Amino acid sequence: MNQKKLPLELIDPIIELYSSGKIEEAIEAVEALNKNYPNDPLLININGVCNQAQGFTERAIDNYEHAIRIKPDYVDALYNLGNIFKDDGRIDDAIKSYEKVIDINPGYDDAQFNLGVSLQILGQVDKAIDHYEKALLSVPDNTGIRINLGFIFQSLGNPDDAIEEYKKVLEIDPNQLIVLNNLGACLKELGEMNQAIEYFEKALEIDPNYAEAHFNLGYVYQDLGEIKQAILCYEKAVVINNYPMAYQSLSHLKKYEPNDNQIIQMQSLLKSGNLSQSEKINICLALANIYEKFGNQVEFFNYLNEGNILQKNESSYSLVNIKNEHDAIKKMFQKNLPSVEKSTSYSSFKKPIFIVGMPRSGTSLVEQIISSHQRVFGAGELNTLTKLASPIINNFILGDIDQVTEQALLFIRDEYFDILDQLRTKEKIITDKLPLNFQYIGFILSAFPEAKIVHLKRDARAICWSNYKHYFDSKNNGYSNNFEDLVGFYGLYNDLMSFWHDLYPGKVYDLNYEDLTTNQEDETRKLLEYCDLDWDENCLNFHNNDRAVKTISSLQVRQKMYQGSSEDWKKHWAYIAPLIDGLKSY
Repeated sequence: MNQKKLPLELIDPIIELYSSGKIEEAIEAVEALNKNYPNDPLLININGVCNQAQGFTERAIDNYEHAIRIKPDYVDALYNLGNIFKDDGRIDDAIKSYEKVIDINPGYDDAQFNLGVSLQILGQVDKAIDHYEKALLSVPDNTGIRINLGFIFQSLGNPDDAIEEYKKVLEIDPNQLIVLNNLGACLKELGEMNQAIEYFEKALEIDPNYAEAHFNLGYVYQDLGEIKQAILCYEKAVVINNYPMAYQSLSHLKKYEPNDNQIIQMQSLLKSGNLSQSEKINICLALANIYEKFGNQVEFFNYLNEGNILQKNESSYSLVNIKNEHDAIKKMFQKNLPSVEKSTSYSSFKKPIFIVGMPRSGTSLVEQIISSHQRVFGAGELNTLTKLASPIINNFILGDIDQVTEQALLFIRDEYFDILDQLRTKEKIITDKLPLNFQYIGFILSAFPEAKIVHLKRDARAICWSNYKHYFDSKNNGYSNNFEDLVGFYGLYNDLMSFWHDLYPGKVYDLNYEDLTTNQEDETRKLLEYCDLDWDENCLNFHNNDRAVKTISSLQVRQKMYQGSSEDWKKHWAYIAPLIDGLKSY
């Protein structure tokens, strides 16, 4: 016997009750209709919506699944089920529900969007982009989709694509604070500092209490060497909401007195227990910087060690994984690998100079010197090679031994030069000073035979001590929070560099940091000669270079060459003896 069909006009009063917040009354109305229209999927779905609104998650899930059992192609119930799974953190289940909706109705834009969000949460960004773009075909003015696309492109290191999405959002809604802020951040990454400042200031015109925009504006001024402006911006951020990252930055720039109220405030924040793990790390390391300047060794190491322990606990960094990667790299390049030299695609208007070594070995200083040359642009730390080479290394580890093909090398080459093109610079010689690119020297020499590689060498004790006391926000520097890991990573670095020197004799230029600081002109002349650059007096006066410097060394490279920094570790011998002992063989 066929069930009576539910007249849709009977649903309107229930929707009105729900919309006005009268959830209990809406449920009662649904139950009343159920008596005459039992097992109607629409009523069961509405019951699920009401239960979800009241926070009864499992009841709502039961309702949606019941409705779907009765009507398997019921897209609204499938969509609602996906939403409740997503909100409950059951992302895999959410994805399955959204995919069923789209299989039935590919034009269901909200499902395309939420599927994209779910995939983005899982880090499956290529699939997320695909679903966002499908949704945009029907709703091109959906700012939420474009903002998410911007986030993805920004996180992938594609600032041009992110900027395009953010600007489309601003055409629709010029007052989107997060978009103005992120647009400024993208422009900063491209070195467009004046435009970046413009967008941060637009955000602050709309909301003067937007702490993140104050912080980002301070970061731009710091990169530009405008320290007074940077301090003003950072202090506004901490006044608004005790912005921990701003305290961290201030600790490097500001001269504190022992009774400074900001110190008291930071200590109070630590005791409050209201900070996230990353916020505690920032505050601990900020206080460590301050007490180091005071010469208070006890407090300096109390806060420094606490901050590093917190970072170590938060990190999933594994020295074993790094060793496996290095072993795989050596196995890959012990073979007779192809080079793009034989390819018809071997041509470029740009010539990269890679400056590599251990972090804190002097790579920022050397980039500042080379980029002071009139023919050179300093691009800072580009993470492009890491993104391009890592999948090949991981696949090799998993058993795909044919990954380093000429096609793969050409792909690396083309993608890398695409990123250089986005820098919009007239100079044809471009420096990339990401220190950890030492791991990819084989890829560099195979994909960019015209490139130059400058390897910074420095006293191992100075390097490892400097790594331990400085804050890195990249997970790739996770070795730096523990003496044992530091010694282990330095050993892996030293071993891999020996491998590259043996494999490519004469291809990598070693520059000793201590020699550079004591014999500046001689070492600079030899460095420029290796880079095929004629002499430029500006390279001796690198501290006058007004380019933006986007690393924690931004303050040092704006000073004249100074000697003795490699001896700093000696002042702290009693506190770092295990580190120094571990490095005796180096």
